[in-house]
Amino acid sequence: QVQLQESGPGLVKSSQTLSLTCTVSGGSITTTHYYWSWIRQPPGKGLEWMGAIAYDGRIYYSPFLKSHTSISRDTSKNQFSLQLNSVTPEDTAVYYCARRYGVTTSYDYWGQGTQVTVSS
Repeated sequence: QVQLQESGPGLVKSSQTLSLTCTVSGGSITTTHYYWSWIRQPPGKGLEWMGAIAYDGRIYYSPFLKSHTSISRDTSKNQFSLQLNSVTPEDTAVYYCARRYGVTTSYDYWGQGTQVTVSS
């Protein structure tokens, strides 16, 4: 059973950098053909895909967030991370990490999500 767990601060001030980590257990983030994504849901809005890191380390970003988003991984800890620079209150959301096989399938495992609030 694969499990994903997000961790990070629940409150960030505007203009600061938000850093979140997803710890994966029950499966390796380097297993072929799996992609590990960051997805968020602002209050009252739908899910927004932010970016992903592939099993081989390739990184993909949403074109809408690319300018202030960075994704990385630590294979020794089986973790992948998200950095969001210069946050604003519009970045307030529940942040999820999730896994899927390939880039066209649905997500099969999700973290429980972590609420992040950006104060002005």
